[in-house]
Amino acid sequence: MDHEHSILTEGYVTLTLEDDEEVECYIITTFEMNSREYIALLPLDENGENDDGIVWIYRFLRDTSGQGNHDIECIEDDTEYDSAADRFDEWLDEQELEEESGE
Repeated sequence: MDHEHSILTEGYVTLTLEDDEEVECYIITTFEMNSREYIALLPLDENGENDDGIVWIYRFLRDTSGQGNHDIECIEDDTEYDSAADRFDEWLDEQELEEESGE
């Protein structure tokens, strides 16, 4: 299965952490902010669940060549991370409003 399919259709990605641990994550959304794209991930345990509600946010580097070789990179700058987290919170609020209005 190609990476494009798994990112854009299935909604899951496997991350390899610094200690070589692999974590399956559900892709909540991608969003843009300040001409960059970000991705919000929900890390899942071995049972495919997330009980603590922690969301991970990374920069999302979309492959525009059509090859589907997207990449995810850590956000090292605290200010950038905080801004991306705030934007994700706004996105969540927008989703809640849409649900309440029945859209």
